[in-house]
Amino acid sequence: MGLGPYHTVSLQQARERARKARERLLDGEDPIDARRKERARQALESATSLTFEQATISYFDSHEGKWKNLKHRAQFLSTMRTYVFPKLGKLTVSDIETGLIVQVLEAIWASKTETASRVRGRIESVLDWATVRGLRKGDNPARWRGHLEHILPDRGSIAKTKHHPALAYTAIPEFLTNLRKREGVAARALEFLILTAARTGEVIGATWDEIDLVQKTWTIPASRMKAGREHKVPLSNRALQILKVTPAEGSNKFLFIGSRARGLSNMAMAAAVRRMDYKDITVHGFRSTFRDWAAESTSYPNHVVEMALAHTISNKVEAAYLRSDLFDKRRKLMEDWGLFCESKQRPVDGSVVPIRAR
Repeated sequence: MGLGPYHTVSLQQARERARKARERLLDGEDPIDARRKERARQALESATSLTFEQATISYFDSHEGKWKNLKHRAQFLSTMRTYVFPKLGKLTVSDIETGLIVQVLEAIWASKTETASRVRGRIESVLDWATVRGLRKGDNPARWRGHLEHILPDRGSIAKTKHHPALAYTAIPEFLTNLRKREGVAARALEFLILTAARTGEVIGATWDEIDLVQKTWTIPASRMKAGREHKVPLSNRALQILKVTPAEGSNKFLFIGSRARGLSNMAMAAAVRRMDYKDITVHGFRSTFRDWAAESTSYPNHVVEMALAHTISNKVEAAYLRSDLFDKRRKLMEDWGLFCESKQRPVDGSVVPIRAR
């Protein structure tokens, strides 16, 4: 058993340490094992003194890559700094308890319900991380089910879900007619988004290696999908025409290239909509437009439409029987959607349209 370096521990101190070690042996205790346990205890005390702010940053650093949405990744730390760190940041993770979390959430639960709900989930994730690492013990005081749900009102009862404003599906042909008169990459990207019923992030992140012009297919990898599953999009004739006239740059992999020789910016398509004086609709709302058209004007089953939108089938029984991506049925659906988008604007005021000429 080492008693310390000779240039630090004197002979007299070494003899005293040796004497104490022999006394422990006489008492049936291994002095080496005792010293090891003491060092482990001190290390644990040091670790459990980690503050909530330090734990949050460590958690974020180790999980940063899991956020596909850059906006959500940036919001993680910004919301914690704004709403959580002022009250919990300097406390050790082992000291965080339910009352403190309720204080944080109650301050914004009614006024910023959606943000508060996300903050609660982020606190829960950090504390779970700390528990697994042995920095705290016991149940997670930030969990919702069976815990905070009995203290805070359900967010659905105090904040109605806000849907993205969408264009009426009957107005889509006219909208696209006007859109095609506009030049620029953003206009073509927006039309491609409408024709494929895709999300903004999926379109601006699309690359040429995801496109198969022969098979008329756009394959979006799982890493870029909200549900984390690969999604194949059948391309209509008009969607293919857009790609065929879209210039490609050798060193740039993106379909739609922005002003800085990279992918299109996140707000480019939204800006295109505003320039057309459609100020009361959003880009994401075009997915709702597609959904309304499919429900009102076609007989396609709900699960086919949901798969076209890359939604997870909520009905567990229905989902259990679906073993394919229904690609052939979705191709017919998207072809019909493309034909509708190409159709002439129909009157929607109830006027009668002659079936044939006089």
